[in-house]
Amino acid sequence: MKKLNRSTIEAIVFLALLIGGFTFLGSRMGSGNMLKTIMNTAHDLLLNTVFYLMGITVLTGALSKLMSEFGVVTLLERFLRPLMKPLFNLPGVAALGAVMTFLSDNPAIIALSKDKTFSAYFKKYQLISLTNFGTAFGMGFVVIITMIGYGQLTGALVGLFGAFCGSIISTRLMQRSCLKAYPELDSPVLESVAESSEDVPAETEHKDGVFMRFLNAVLDGGKNGVELGLQIIPGVLIITTAVIMITFGPGPSGVYDGSSSQGVPILPWLAEKIHWVFEWLFGFQHMELIAFPMTALGAVGAALGLLPTFNGAGILDGNTIAVFTAIGMCWSGFLSTHTAMLDSLGYRKVISKAIGAHTIAGLCAGIIAHFVFLLVSLI
Repeated sequence: MKKLNRSTIEAIVFLALLIGGFTFLGSRMGSGNMLKTIMNTAHDLLLNTVFYLMGITVLTGALSKLMSEFGVVTLLERFLRPLMKPLFNLPGVAALGAVMTFLSDNPAIIALSKDKTFSAYFKKYQLISLTNFGTAFGMGFVVIITMIGYGQLTGALVGLFGAFCGSIISTRLMQRSCLKAYPELDSPVLESVAESSEDVPAETEHKDGVFMRFLNAVLDGGKNGVELGLQIIPGVLIITTAVIMITFGPGPSGVYDGSSSQGVPILPWLAEKIHWVFEWLFGFQHMELIAFPMTALGAVGAALGLLPTFNGAGILDGNTIAVFTAIGMCWSGFLSTHTAMLDSLGYRKVISKAIGAHTIAGLCAGIIAHFVFLLVSLI
């Protein structure tokens, strides 16, 4: 008998899981209702969530471009520079990476790390740890503005603090594990390292007038926001629909009718088995909330797509927003970006260490946000 090759086995296993999953959901919801719910959920997410998020990304994109054009980014970088060495064990110029990823997304750190003028300040293990450092701030501006939109300013700011703590943990753990496994990484990236991390590139001389600079920055930043909004569509529609289908139950009447945001509550059922862990560590009173951090692992934009459903169910509060902000910022889709980011830097061998460190850091960020919010609530 001819032995099955790997691709054939993968195809058989995939079909078995796919057919089994749809059969299970269809048996509970009814096949017709299941298909209608999938379509209606995706349509509802596109109209009420994606376009809402795209509006935010366009506005934040324009604002971030204005901040860059008129020197606010440089000012922030100079203000944050003294914190880099004691907190992150990184050169002062790394602050620019934090600001850029916060205003845009994770891959912004790679564009900087490939700049020889920038990377000359780093040792190899420090440069590698930029993937963890930058990811912890990725899409932070969008996440913060989205959370504030639900009327939870305090929770969003506490979550920002939690994500900041998570970034320190992730970066330090990554550096420690890299040096322990590969001591040779404790060497400069380039032979000619800059003498002082206080040096910064010379400011660009602007020839256009203030009005034209303002107009160009707004339009270019808005265009970048549209592109970012388009990029999150597949994640929101595909991942969020799948997560909703295994998180929420039937409609208010207790029956399946093909409406959006219905499903079979598999994820809450699993979380309920260890509910005390999520209640104590994150303060979650509803196990459906675990869907947010699980989704943020792959795409934080998709995780944000869950918020309207949670809000409609009345289970969003200040503590939840704090934990979501911390985990959402810190993880921000790192499972889907860390591999590509480290591969582009030529350090594929440390991918598992980066993922491990960032997983721990994201959990710590959520825990810190929860307990800090409890402390703030008592004041």
